[in-house]
Amino acid sequence: MARKRRNRKNMFPGGLIGGQYKPLTDEDIERIHKAAMEVFEQTGMKINSDTALKAFHDAGADVDFERKLVKADENWIMDKIKTAPSSVTLYGREDKNNLVLDGNRVYIGTGGTATNVLDLETDERRLSTLEDVQMAARLVDALENIHFFVISCFPNELPKENIDVNRFYAAIRNTSKHVMGGVYTVDGVKNVYNYAKMIAGSRDALLRKPFVSFITCIMSPLEMDKDYTELMLTAIETGLPLATPVAPMAGSTSPATLAGTLVQTTVEALSGVLLTQIMNPGHPVLFSCVPTTTDLRTGAFCFGSIEMGMMNAASAQLARFYNLPDYTTAGVNEAKIPDIQSGYESMATSILCALAGSNYIHDAAGLIESGLAISYPQYVVDNDILGMCMRAVKGIEVNDETLAVDVIHDVGPSGNYLSHQHTVSNMNKEFFYNTVSNRETRGKWELDGSLDATEKARIMAKEILSTHKPFPIDSDIEKQILDTIPGMVKDWID
Repeated sequence: MARKRRNRKNMFPGGLIGGQYKPLTDEDIERIHKAAMEVFEQTGMKINSDTALKAFHDAGADVDFERKLVKADENWIMDKIKTAPSSVTLYGREDKNNLVLDGNRVYIGTGGTATNVLDLETDERRLSTLEDVQMAARLVDALENIHFFVISCFPNELPKENIDVNRFYAAIRNTSKHVMGGVYTVDGVKNVYNYAKMIAGSRDALLRKPFVSFITCIMSPLEMDKDYTELMLTAIETGLPLATPVAPMAGSTSPATLAGTLVQTTVEALSGVLLTQIMNPGHPVLFSCVPTTTDLRTGAFCFGSIEMGMMNAASAQLARFYNLPDYTTAGVNEAKIPDIQSGYESMATSILCALAGSNYIHDAAGLIESGLAISYPQYVVDNDILGMCMRAVKGIEVNDETLAVDVIHDVGPSGNYLSHQHTVSNMNKEFFYNTVSNRETRGKWELDGSLDATEKARIMAKEILSTHKPFPIDSDIEKQILDTIPGMVKDWID
């Protein structure tokens, strides 16, 4: 079946070069690095996996097996991370969706995992389901300024042992953009890898062009949880790319100062890189940082604070110091519905990280309520926000053609540029045109129904979901998968 294509002129593609915003000076970065090395050498990381502890010990780190502490000096750390690739390519099932993560290249996408959703029909908050995974993936597939799909919600109706493979497959079959997601069981990691291998054709084909990748978390402060570390070790065995995010909250699980939180973030993020390189030198891994803040008046976790945007932007600078591709967070908000708050909080952090040149900015579309819920209209609004961010990343191009001296001479005093060929040829590449914003007169807006941006975005989301057809998986492969996949996925596949 032919897929309905959206107008792709209204986009500034991923991979544009950022780096204009630098919250840290070179001296700041050096001081944070030195402080992080001191923490690693004197305080260390607690690692609750015997396998990982032995791996660190065998690689030459200072390991206290009784206290489960790993310490290491700067020379050892810097030597071990040298094997981590400075460039990681995350592939889509269609090559147009490939992401080359290195330097200051910028890509922005979704994140999660939310356990709730605002129902598209009733607008009521309810538990998310496997169908919501499918719908979110299909919506993102059609939204041109969202560059990848981190599985953004949780299928609450499924037992834990069936969650990983079902939600990954629901995502893969509904978008040809790169799919990343957190994992919950060792068998789930293995099953996702096996089905991805079937779709790719072989292990070699999958590892040449990995269209899926995994997330396994590190706890703050300074701890690698036993279960997550076992999942990390299993993910490393698959050979697929890996993010190992750390999420310290300034004021509660990390120091109240932004600089102190960045020191702890660096120690924790490097520990994930170190383990991957000890287990499999050269393994594709991202320097994965999600520093956030605490509202110290209430104790609330703050995902939409401006300080979070600043710290994630700074984390991109630190990643470049270590010559590693980065994974950061932006665009989440504390709003309970798509509204003014969800807009300004999402824009503030997203544009900081984008302008800082962060490679892989996740969580930046669809999430509300501190990441506890997704909203379909919010995806559409965020698609506009991210397009604006990428337009800012592109910057102002200055060359003979854009300086337009000949055009100015041609039009002259009291002239008009509207009908000039130079205007026509530049209108789509120089300007970003929002799809949700209304730029009509008030009279025209009233004539069209006086829709606010949220309602317009809801209508657009419904239209996309009813018409968009993602790039299909080979029918024979899909039949093989559906004949063996555990759980409820077969109940809703069309």
